[in-house]
Amino acid sequence: MKPWIYIIGIGEDGLPGLGEAVKNHIQSADVLIGGVRHLKKVPEKFTEKLATRIVWGKFIHDTLLSIKKFNGQKVVVLASGDPMFFGVGKALLKYFGKSEVIIYPHPGAFSLAVSRMGWPLADVATLTVHGRVLECVNRYVYPDARLLILSRDGDTPAELARLLTDTGYGDSQITVLEHLGGDLENRIEAQAKDGALSKTADLNTIAVTCVAGSDAKPMSLVSGLDDDHFIHDGQITKRETRAVTMAQLAPKPHEILWDIGSGSGSVAIEWLRAHPSLKAYAVERQKNRVENINTNAARFGVPELTVIGASAPDCFKDISEAPHAIFIGGGLTVDGLMDQAWHCLRPGGRLVANAVTLQGEARLLACAEKTNARFNRLSIARSAAVGGFQAMTPMRAVLQMIAEKPLNGG
Repeated sequence: MKPWIYIIGIGEDGLPGLGEAVKNHIQSADVLIGGVRHLKKVPEKFTEKLATRIVWGKFIHDTLLSIKKFNGQKVVVLASGDPMFFGVGKALLKYFGKSEVIIYPHPGAFSLAVSRMGWPLADVATLTVHGRVLECVNRYVYPDARLLILSRDGDTPAELARLLTDTGYGDSQITVLEHLGGDLENRIEAQAKDGALSKTADLNTIAVTCVAGSDAKPMSLVSGLDDDHFIHDGQITKRETRAVTMAQLAPKPHEILWDIGSGSGSVAIEWLRAHPSLKAYAVERQKNRVENINTNAARFGVPELTVIGASAPDCFKDISEAPHAIFIGGGLTVDGLMDQAWHCLRPGGRLVANAVTLQGEARLLACAEKTNARFNRLSIARSAAVGGFQAMTPMRAVLQMIAEKPLNGG
């Protein structure tokens, strides 16, 4: 099919910052789509046919549907900077397909920001909080890290400063870059703890140099985070067991995990921290633990974790995405749980279950033949004070079952 949708990145410098070929596409458009700010950069009379103008609606899907009816006409979509970097390009390509879309990128906020800061872009973590929960920043905050963040609005820099201060990074240097590339470009600098960042321009990009204070608790990049970093009531997969469990779950980009009997959410959280494209569902029936999971997810920078406060396996029918991996840390003795979990698992997927009681072990052994499972016995001891000395104190031994579902469904 011949392309009929042209996605054009445009900067704060407007039409003068575009090449002639790109401006010609805008000029010959039948339909012009963009945010209010983008459309204002193109005078009404610039388009030869006085193009129909559409402002992006609150729900992007509704605008995509309205674009579809213009098939056969020339549709130009204006976007900020590079449409494929946290931009509208991804949604349009997914909905219409590559054969119907042509993209013309423009220097985006991140490229402009590193040029102002003097930072190599390859050495910077780039993220957005536009349409996202601010706590997603937490997973990228480490001593000496450099962050570039696309803001939600003019309140975001002050909110970010409070978040950094509350997590022990109050000495971090924040630079707010307003209206990058335009006549109103401006720069505001402050330490997070100073409370000096009041309302800024709604169009801003935030640069952060992270500085850890004495009360900061940097989180490891690998599995086995300290148990004390999680809020829990004792129902948590201990760090040593969790590290082995994550190795058996073996997350790969774009995969989905079901964490059944999630407790504190520790396994689902470490799964999500392994790669930004991963997804996870934490199933936990106890209300206080559901609250703990949500708090932990925000603390560890993965607020996208979907928490289902319901009993397994009854809730399985309500989860729309089949898992590539399932971890069962609680509820092993519930009738039908193991069978239904195995049934829901995608072909080629992994099921890992940990048991610390004889009744739980019996359930694992009962399904071993059907799943062709293998087992690990995890025996861990930690040092503890005994009077004036130190001795090794054994933890409860864990029987771990690992089963891989055949590609033919099995």
